Amino acid sequence: MSSSINPSLAPLRPSFNPDGSHPESEQTQAIIKKLNLQPHPEGGYFVETDRDPLRIPNPFTEESLTESHVESRSASTTIYYYLTPKSPLGHFHRNKARTVHTLHKGRGRYVIIHADEVATAGRPGSHGNEMPEGMRWTGKARVETFVVGHDVVNGERLQWIVEGGEYKASFLLPDEEGGSSSDGLLISETVVPGFEYEDHDFLTSKRCEALVTLKQKEEMKWMLRRDE
Repeated sequence: MSSSINPSLAPLRPSFNPDGSHPESEQTQAIIKKLNLQPHPEGGYFVETDRDPLRIPNPFTEESLTESHVESRSASTTIYYYLTPKSPLGHFHRNKARTVHTLHKGRGRYVIIHADEVATAGRPGSHGNEMPEGMRWTGKARVETFVVGHDVVNGERLQWIVEGGEYKASFLLPDEEGGSSSDGLLISETVVPGFEYEDHDFLTSKRCEALVTLKQKEEMKWMLRRDE
């Protein structure tokens, strides 16, 4: 279930229209209400369930994505994250810290652009004093896709880790292979060290073009935020 971008192996087409036109089922609405989930800027819904009170020094001070930065971090943070037929897409974004994902219910496809493997030493994540887009990377990045779900015998994943500096996107798949319906993809994400918004950025169209081939960008562009 893991592959490089290849339409015959991993078609990157939405199973559910990402325009928000699909109504939420009563079951989905009940889960959103019970877990107190709120709309996420990346798409889908979320709620923070834990923020470790232990504070550690900020390891990203020299690479701040913004002009201001927090001097310390929680040791970890955890959220629920939920993709639904009405909000079935998590747009391409990255965090500086590694994120451990654990599946609770549903199925989805993840797409990872391993930008960290081709980043130059020139602060590729910085929004200040930036180098030109095309000069931040040593080459095109490896692109990986895989399915998360409960069919582990056929390669679906129950747990997966995205390292800091990698761009990820995710989209909802039907609950059953070959089906057409879903009650949503519910996971937990634990970020180590803990998440702060200044460590996060969305993948822009220009940066996507620098990181992947034009063919790959054409296949993946629907997963970029429209305002980027």
